[in-house]
Amino acid sequence: MTQPDSPATPGPDPLDPLDPLKRLDTLDPLDGLYAAARADGGEALDRLLAEIRPLMLRRCARLLPCLDDAEEACQDALLSVARNLDSFTGAGSFRGWVTVIASNAARATYRRLKRRAETAALIAPPEPVDPRTTSVIAGSRLDLLDALEELEARHPELVESVVLRDLASLSYAEVARRTGVPLGTAQARIHRARRFLRPRLSVVEG
Repeated sequence: MTQPDSPATPGPDPLDPLDPLKRLDTLDPLDGLYAAARADGGEALDRLLAEIRPLMLRRCARLLPCLDDAEEACQDALLSVARNLDSFTGAGSFRGWVTVIASNAARATYRRLKRRAETAALIAPPEPVDPRTTSVIAGSRLDLLDALEELEARHPELVESVVLRDLASLSYAEVARRTGVPLGTAQARIHRARRFLRPRLSVVEG
């Protein structure tokens, strides 16, 4: 009597996000470097920081086109990553996490440079000049940075969402996850923030 054929073992489903082969195809190389750095530190951490540095510098330079300022912000961002590596929970991508840190570092550097310039002006008041073209922060995206400062003062609940979306380039879904709100709420906040910022972004720096 002929034995019935054994049912074929199904192969991996290429559309299944839990399929290990699918995960290998879509794995970000930074994820492996992050895992090694978190486990071993030392040289593994150095390799991770060297790999993410160009990415973080580009992000900082979007707000601080003056190379010295962008480099300062980037160094602060790299130090923050090294110190806070254990705080990355895996909610969202590691790449997204470091770009958020870079964007926040650029804003913090801008605030620091602005205070420094204001203090210098008080010590030795210069002749009346246009601070957008002559201050130590000339070349920065002053219109955007100042507008974000105003937004934070008047509508603090909107700032994080628009920074994550428009500066860190995260998806709407990831913005919603990181801010802990429904997708529709995140989209609405970004829309309101953009509406607030848009009329304030008409200045072109020298």
